[in-house]
Amino acid sequence: MNARQAAIERARACFLRACWLDVAVRKPGNVSRDSPGHRMQASMFIESAKAAAVPLFEPGLRVGARIEAAVEATWAVAGCNTNLGILLLCAPIAAAVEQNPTAATPAALRAAVESVLATLDIDDARAAYRAIARAHPGGLGSAPQEDVHDAPTVDLRAAMALAADRDLIARQYRDGFADLFALAFQVPVHQAGLVNAPAGAEASPDEATVASVQRLYLSCMGAFPDSHIVRKHGGRVAQSVMTAAQAWRARAGDGAVLDADAEFAAWDVSLKAAGINPGTSADFTVAALLLSGWIRSCPAPARDPAAGWHGS
Repeated sequence: MNARQAAIERARACFLRACWLDVAVRKPGNVSRDSPGHRMQASMFIESAKAAAVPLFEPGLRVGARIEAAVEATWAVAGCNTNLGILLLCAPIAAAVEQNPTAATPAALRAAVESVLATLDIDDARAAYRAIARAHPGGLGSAPQEDVHDAPTVDLRAAMALAADRDLIARQYRDGFADLFALAFQVPVHQAGLVNAPAGAEASPDEATVASVQRLYLSCMGAFPDSHIVRKHGGRVAQSVMTAAQAWRARAGDGAVLDADAEFAAWDVSLKAAGINPGTSADFTVAALLLSGWIRSCPAPARDPAAGWHGS
């Protein structure tokens, strides 16, 4: 196995680890192993991740083809959309790792992602449109320009830019993943929890890993109104969830063990009962864990003296 192949396999392992952590840790409003919801179980997400990881990290595939093939693989095992946002965020990262397997700092990896985004073309848009229409995420609706149910007339990055003001994932394509990189490295994530493979589907992460993943998720929730909530429930509900997340993030920062707090679990239950799913925040969490896992598993020193841990 050459260095590029080894890097791809390491990135794939980081992705699978991130997806496992996504459901191994309670994330209010979102599906976890101990808290199913929205007519979905954690096992669906694990099987989806395993299936999607094959095409997502397939050498030589363009970003659009990775997204489309991964969505099809997901539907083959889950029969529904479990990970479209994750795939939209992770496909450019997977391509960047393949193109620059020595990107061992946040700044270098972000530059590699920007290079990938700069080469997106109309074929990428066509494939991504088909994938989005196939997944049919909640609250998708229609768009006045470059609607995903129509044939695109611009490249994928340009199409995403048109949706950037209403969709946080689209904004990452326009802005070079700036928000994602900032969030990924502002919250310290337990080293062992990121780079050690789980013993199995029923294994449990250690307390330090649980706490750090929850802080990361709450940071994502508290940074922006969740796009998925906005689409389904409107801006006022999204704003209230964001404010609540900020309060819980502050408590976690003060050292509170959130899983020991009955109110934290009750918040999770209440969000699910109302059909409120911070899906974009969960997508961001997985992609951020992929970025963090990749950097921390690189053999080269991960700390970037110029950019620090903020990817700026």
